[in-house]
Amino acid sequence: MRILVVEDDEVLADGLRVGLRLAGFTPDHVSGVEDARAALETAPYAAMVLDLMLPDGSGLTLLQDLRRKGAQVPVLVLTARDQTRERVAGLDAGADDYMGKPFDLDELAARLRVLIRRGQGRSAQWIEYGALRLDPSGRRAQLAEVPLSLSRREFALLHALVEWPGRILSKRDLEDRLYGWDDEIESNAVEVHVHHLRAKLGRSFIETVRGIGYRVPAPGSPASPSASAFS
Repeated sequence: MRILVVEDDEVLADGLRVGLRLAGFTPDHVSGVEDARAALETAPYAAMVLDLMLPDGSGLTLLQDLRRKGAQVPVLVLTARDQTRERVAGLDAGADDYMGKPFDLDELAARLRVLIRRGQGRSAQWIEYGALRLDPSGRRAQLAEVPLSLSRREFALLHALVEWPGRILSKRDLEDRLYGWDDEIESNAVEVHVHHLRAKLGRSFIETVRGIGYRVPAPGSPASPSASAFS
């Protein structure tokens, strides 16, 4: 899950990047309003962590502009401005959650997971697809109740596909989901991850749509998996 961190304190931003990556996110960092606008136009983010006091403007104004334009990205405001009236103003401006500094990183990660679940219309911790179960918060996977050993990026790719069964995701879509700005991407990285997943799930689990991308079959389609297929 790719996260945009908008924070001008470089020490804090470095800590957020490290902590969020350990929690299973792929964080990108910018330090100002205009860079945040540019980032949001070029990459799909599952959520944004937003400071309010930025060197080139107000994070609150950025938030209001995004909501005025219809942007639906979940936003968690993270700021030293933590008085009740400031919390109310941030929430009224369109923030989905609000945390004051100092903060607990585990709580921040948990709140982000909740916002992302809500944005996807889910309330349950686990995502179920046939005999496959995924827990994004703990990066756990089970197939027919048997634990699966997946790398961080294998898990992220599988998560992207089963979030929207039947939807075709291009190689670029998946690269945007799996990799941040600081990551080096091998030309065949997605193909390698798909190959490894098929070895663990079965060759027919992930479909290749030639010239377009990859998908898992929609539930109820003839190719969709069932629990009996893996028993």
